[in-house]
Amino acid sequence: MRPVVIAVAITGSVPRKRDNPAVPITTSEQIESTHEAFEAGASLVHIHVRNPDETPSSDPERFAQVMEGVKRHCPGMIVQFSTGGRGRDPSARGSALYLKPDMASLSTGSVNFPSIVYENSPALIEDLATKMRENAIRPEIEVFDLSMIHGARGLADRGLLDEKPHVQFVLGVKNALPAREHLLDILVGELKRVLPKATWTAAGIGRHQAEVMEWALARQADGVRTGLEDNIRVTRDAGAAGWVRLERLANCSELICSAVCNNGAQGRNHF
Repeated sequence: MRPVVIAVAITGSVPRKRDNPAVPITTSEQIESTHEAFEAGASLVHIHVRNPDETPSSDPERFAQVMEGVKRHCPGMIVQFSTGGRGRDPSARGSALYLKPDMASLSTGSVNFPSIVYENSPALIEDLATKMRENAIRPEIEVFDLSMIHGARGLADRGLLDEKPHVQFVLGVKNALPAREHLLDILVGELKRVLPKATWTAAGIGRHQAEVMEWALARQADGVRTGLEDNIRVTRDAGAAGWVRLERLANCSELICSAVCNNGAQGRNHF
């Protein structure tokens, strides 16, 4: 059976406690939420950290605390830091990379978000990619637009990315790529043409989370993503726990002839 890595994005930079009380904000809440997801089948955690007022933070100490807790309570789990830009000073987005997490997110272009431009200048992209390479951190290329696949190709051509990058397609962000099944086919097809050795996963935002996971699994994705960063509800009126879809997702993976990577070592080998 083909292995699949289940990633959990525990917090993100947008959801607040007022949106769903289950959103983990403090470092202790984040560690506890990650452990619950780990026990339910996740083998990779995507980490944002927050200030006490719930705004996004780039504080390396907070990243270090969460990583240390995850390593203690979730042995072998893949730790991935976010270098995402909403609410963070661009100059600080790579400030925690010296901590050497297993992976870190890397967007290879700019894109419109619901109320802002998610700006990633060529200089910033190159700086983050360089720091990841210097610290032996595996990037996860975040693709919000088809041109970002070619941005990743450019990094590989300059020696800042290897020929087998891990890529995540993000569908359903307002003003960016909508969650349409045929668009996922276009993205996967272009990735196979431009970076044929790449592994890939897909994330659906909001109400599209479950369907995008199903589309990805049906297309032999190497991973899928769940968690409160992407969707805070299971129905219009019911808030989700951080790990709410994991057991259902594990069952779905097995039904589609995939085996869940149930430990970080297996996931590292897969990526």
